[in-house]
Amino acid sequence: MEKIYIIEHTPSIFGNVKVSGSKNATLPILIATLLCNEKCIIDNVPEIEDVKTTVELLLACGAKVNWNKKEKIIEIDPPQDCPTIAPYKIVSKMRASILVLGPFLSKYKRALVYLPGGCSIGPRPINLHLMAMSKLGAEIDVNHGYIKSQVKDRLKGTTITFPKKTVGGTQNAILAAVLAKGTTIIENAAQEPEVVELVKALRQAGAKIEGEGTSVIKIKGVDELSSFHVKIIPDRIEAGTFLGLAATIDGEITIKDAPICHMESILKKFKEMGLEMKYDEYEDIGTIYVKKNKRLKGIEVSTEEYPGFPTDMQPIVMAACLKAEGCSVIRENIFDNRFVHVNEFIRLGANISVEKNTALVHGVKKLTGAVVEASDLRAGAALVLACASAEGKSYLLNVEHIERGYENFEQKLALLGIKIEKILKKEEELEKLRKIGK
Repeated sequence: MEKIYIIEHTPSIFGNVKVSGSKNATLPILIATLLCNEKCIIDNVPEIEDVKTTVELLLACGAKVNWNKKEKIIEIDPPQDCPTIAPYKIVSKMRASILVLGPFLSKYKRALVYLPGGCSIGPRPINLHLMAMSKLGAEIDVNHGYIKSQVKDRLKGTTITFPKKTVGGTQNAILAAVLAKGTTIIENAAQEPEVVELVKALRQAGAKIEGEGTSVIKIKGVDELSSFHVKIIPDRIEAGTFLGLAATIDGEITIKDAPICHMESILKKFKEMGLEMKYDEYEDIGTIYVKKNKRLKGIEVSTEEYPGFPTDMQPIVMAACLKAEGCSVIRENIFDNRFVHVNEFIRLGANISVEKNTALVHGVKKLTGAVVEASDLRAGAALVLACASAEGKSYLLNVEHIERGYENFEQKLALLGIKIEKILKKEEELEKLRKIGK
């Protein structure tokens, strides 16, 4: 049995929605507990599949985990002795699993990590992660689908220069360097808020790090880390998704706990489309009031590393452009294969052409319900928005992708007036739906 969404045309939306804790901030902070010697506490943890997978991974490492889902708090007692193996059945579900490599090598001097899985949005090689570990002195052997690595004595501080910005690579390098001997300098480091939050947690535990939020991070290795108690920041991509919803369907909604300080590029693009928004731009976390009662206009968007427009928002803003007036130009500069959702939008009646890394979206007056499939987390969310704005009924398959990163997504949408229902279907029923879709 597999989950699908049945989504009916929603002419207007109204109500309040609260943004959950950030998936991309939570996962590395959970993994960072492996470096600590004492109990760590993490607040505002979203109940999503990727967090469940990370908890499963920590348990496999010997950690003791107490997750109070009602209070959104996770308490973790780090393992006394970690087996330093990341099993295939766990890491195949989630790309962020590769982040255990740094803590394994830094604290336990050995690692056996199977190559990670996750969303199908083009090749995302881990060569930069391995380069960073090698620079720090690890011996690495990649063979038969896994990484086997060890350190003879202790990782040694060095200069790591990434040829291109990598969030995961930067985080892994930080996780490895905090217990390395000497000083490590990371050049061309990722500047995303999720990197900054990881550093804040590690610093609370006793790490000596400076420069987070800039392209150069300096880490002076320490002998051990104690513990941290942190609160996860709200998810900027989830907040952006609800902005995308408001830009797609007429109505008025209020988005609470939005990380406004991290959303400048996102807010700017929706303003350019003509979306009415009210918020305090000087407030770090606040409320965004959104209103739409007219057809918005097409825009030009290019994805970039933070603080530029995030690649995770590309499918969302494309969904908002499907019925916008004129032509929108959307360039994907981060991943090679992140236009898989285009064909699904076309099934709904969208007019889109793709040339290399550029999609031209010619706004249409009407979309029509269809059978569509989510290829990844953000594409799935974007398809929900498009389906809700399409006339008739739509069936969205592979919704497990959405559950990886959005907490109570269909419930939140339903509160805003979206006509959405999650049901279970047998495989033979799914095949029938797929044939209808073709």
